[in-house]
Amino acid sequence: MKKSIARTFALGVAVATLALPMSAQAHRAWLAPTATVLSGTDAWVGFDAGMSNGVFIPDHAAMRLDGLTITAPDGSTVEAENRNQARYRSSFDLHLTQQGTYRVANVMSGVMVSYKQAGEQKRWRGAEADMAANIPADATDVSATRSNSRIETFVTLGEPSTTALAPTGQGIELVPVTHPNDLVAGEAATFKLVRDGQPAANLDVTIARGGTRYRDNPEEMTVKTGADGAFTVTWPEPGMYWVNASVRTPAEGTQLASSAQYNGAVEVLP
Repeated sequence: MKKSIARTFALGVAVATLALPMSAQAHRAWLAPTATVLSGTDAWVGFDAGMSNGVFIPDHAAMRLDGLTITAPDGSTVEAENRNQARYRSSFDLHLTQQGTYRVANVMSGVMVSYKQAGEQKRWRGAEADMAANIPADATDVSATRSNSRIETFVTLGEPSTTALAPTGQGIELVPVTHPNDLVAGEAATFKLVRDGQPAANLDVTIARGGTRYRDNPEEMTVKTGADGAFTVTWPEPGMYWVNASVRTPAEGTQLASSAQYNGAVEVLP
């Protein structure tokens, strides 16, 4: 890292305001499947991905799928098919050929840096490894935030499995205690949130049911994770639910400020 940048961080520079990749503070990011539990020897599932005021309603912007990663039941990575980006939503298909649970996630990470050069305000966004080479030596008022955004859902062919659900250790992740494709209305389900592999304690988790276009009640609830990152929710109605949590950590010494967000979609059956 260039000396001027390191010196600025050491002085405790102000944290830059950063909208996480693929999300916006005023809009909700979501990745929703056409079905989550299927049977047979193979099956196809379609997916829509977007950002909107109401979850699962494609009315604001399509989601870029640069970080799309699909983990098969055996832990291997498989490719999406028939990708398309329209005005308000992106879409793709997944051919399920293995028995068990698939994890479908769009994951983005990087660094946003703001600084001044000769009195002019400038910004740069990219990989953290490239940051030092892209910030001028004469930059002043440097502030940077490391970000990670995970937007995901789960689908199962046949019996549920857990191999694909293992955490990667990057950003906020959902670790199931209750399997995410075994959710029933009126029953309690428990999950854990981890951040960079460690329990994400005391986080607010927002849970919202889709279908708000057809009702006046938004049907949102907020629960808080415990010391072990766990939270429990009893699903009031069947439907597709959006699960969200986020956390920001201020800069400290030479450590960058950081921002992480999780957006999940799970289906609750009758």
